[in-house]
Amino acid sequence: MAKVTPIDSASSARQESAAPKRPAHWRENHGSGFEGREALLGEAMSMVIKTLSQTEPYQHQVNGALVLTHLGAIQFAKNNGLLEEYVEHDRKMMEPVNFRIKKLIEETGNKELALESVFDITECFYQLVLDTKIEPGKRTWVSPFKTSIDACTRMGMMDMTEADVHNLWMRPRLEAYARDMGVEFRVSDLADDGTITCEVI
Repeated sequence: MAKVTPIDSASSARQESAAPKRPAHWRENHGSGFEGREALLGEAMSMVIKTLSQTEPYQHQVNGALVLTHLGAIQFAKNNGLLEEYVEHDRKMMEPVNFRIKKLIEETGNKELALESVFDITECFYQLVLDTKIEPGKRTWVSPFKTSIDACTRMGMMDMTEADVHNLWMRPRLEAYARDMGVEFRVSDLADDGTITCEVI
């Protein structure tokens, strides 16, 4: 039978002090961040599973309802010759937020805040566009509208192209937001693969 060696508390303390310490932001007890909100998380995951299970007439995505809501409103505005008014309505709704960001940019001189406010921390964008490449002074993403536009066009529900959506709605909205924030956005043309870039200049 092995002999039990008593613990040398002084030696143990010396070893602990020599060991590298964890960064201050590390927590001893790790959690998901959803403690107390498990039901909410379960409902969200149920929605994701139901949505991704829909594969007809095309593979649905978790942003599908938001995509179709935007497209329906844009098609209505197009049908009634109101696209410019629709963009202005959207700009006006966002005016309080954009003016607040303008003040922060003036106080800090940090134009990157304009991109962060529109693309990075706004669920209106990241729920619409599921993946955005973030680079200093620039954001890049793939237009989320093509699949739904193609399906709705085949069924006679819409008569727009993805380029229409970009040129008549997405680009003018972004440029209007930038003006309200006191900066300028350079928004690219829609590339053949649907890629769009927006730079703050």
